[in-house]
Order: sequence, then structure tokens, then C-alpha cells
Amino acid sequence: MALNRSELVAAVAEKSGNSQAAVNGVLDAVFEVFSEEVSRGEKVSIPGWLSVERTERAARTGRNPQTGETIEIPAGYSVKLSAGSKLKAAATGKK
Repeated sequence: MALNRSELVAAVAEKSGNSQAAVNGVLDAVFEVFSEEVSRGEKVSIPGWLSVERTERAARTGRNPQTGETIEIPAGYSVKLSAGSKLKAAATGKK
């Protein structure tokens, strides 16, 4: 079962005692900062929880699945998310 954004906002609002509008604004701001920093090539790290960084992908040869034709895929960027120790412990059921 997945938690969508509105459910996340409602849960955080309930736990923090803030309004859903306030929590939604903070969440928007957090993701905006993530986007700005990652687009500049900076790593964003929340110790114990997660880190987000931009990675480079080399150019490579691929294949068009419909025609079987070989194509050149240009170099580009991707995003890497890494779980921190607290998040890993929560995933294994340890506290």
C-alpha cells in the first residue's frame, strides 16, 4: 500500500499539530530546494534519513524495440537516492 501526497500531508499535519495548508507549503518548499540543489549538481543530505544527488550517465548504444535499429543514446543525468541509517532501520523493523 502506497502513501500518496495528500495522505502524507494529512498525516504530518495531524502529528505536528499544523494545518494541512502549512504542511503542504513546507513540503512544496522542501521539494523546490531539492530540485534547485540537485540541478546545480549539489548533494542534499539529511543525516540518518536520506541523501539525494545528481549522477552522470555516459553515452551509450541502444536498440529501438520496434524496429531493432541501433540508436545512440546521448550522455545525460540521473538522480540517486540513498537511504540513511534511521530509514534503513525502520525498513527492517528495528528502532
